[in-house]
Amino acid sequence: MTQKLLRPLAIGGVNLKNNLALAPMAGITNAAFRILAAEGGAGLVVTEMVSAESIKYGNKKSFRMLELLPGEHPAAIQVFGADPASMALAAQAAERAGADIVDINAGCPVKKVLRSGAGAALMKTPQLLADIIASMVKSVKIPVTVKFRIGLSPAENLGPLLARVCEEAGASAITLHGRFAAQVHSGPVNLAAMAETAAAVKIPVFGNGGVAGADSARAMLEAGCAGIGIGRAAVFNPAIFAEISAGLSGGSAVAVAPAARIVLFLRFLELNAGIYGEEHGMARARKLVGYWLKGLPNASGARGAFMKLKTLKEAEALLIQYTK
Repeated sequence: MTQKLLRPLAIGGVNLKNNLALAPMAGITNAAFRILAAEGGAGLVVTEMVSAESIKYGNKKSFRMLELLPGEHPAAIQVFGADPASMALAAQAAERAGADIVDINAGCPVKKVLRSGAGAALMKTPQLLADIIASMVKSVKIPVTVKFRIGLSPAENLGPLLARVCEEAGASAITLHGRFAAQVHSGPVNLAAMAETAAAVKIPVFGNGGVAGADSARAMLEAGCAGIGIGRAAVFNPAIFAEISAGLSGGSAVAVAPAARIVLFLRFLELNAGIYGEEHGMARARKLVGYWLKGLPNASGARGAFMKLKTLKEAEALLIQYTK
């Protein structure tokens, strides 16, 4: 059975080499990180969520977030919003940018997003979610997918209902976060609720939430999920997809050694510099350096020193001690 858990998967007309995806994470899954995840074995990568309203009004920063590079395909661009017309325009912009798939964020629990009626707020309005999906499906030729949670609070499992709504409106796949919106990113996932949701539809359901290795991925796949979306565990280890692949295929999942992890981080910095310029690329990496250095000797001191760096040469001089 283990050999069947890891397999190629089709989303609409897009063929993935495997059923492991990089989950979208705001401020983290930029082009540089997505390339590392693709190189690390992900069958699909997904961008940070991009505001449909910002795209509608021509926001340059938002359009920059749509940019994809050759090394990261197949790639999905995730958009968020609560207006079907604006979301359709965003889907068209994603398609023009070269996205293989456009994904709808219907699961973000951040208050700012909820106040706009987007993210997890769409779980309260299934008809609006259906209208958004249908509008986007009519506007583009690429597959439209949706990410949502099993529910807003433990009072009910909304997964099966929302999954059927998405399927009937024309969505090609679903990513299901196995926690309630009230849990945000903490606590156990509800495998029973995920199993009910996966069984409710014929389109692929990717399980997401708390996947840290082959064992947790296997549990979701055995619950009926067709694929796995991996987020936080990939932040400091974009090679986790290869590790999970090995584990699911019956082999030994060998974790990336600390030295190899820092080599990956230096590559991330180089990619960032190529995209944003050296100083800006270094500045953008400050949010992540704590993840990459976690568990290493004098990690706190190295993190503090990194915050002051402006060049790749300075970063290499600081981090070289961890690559030996």
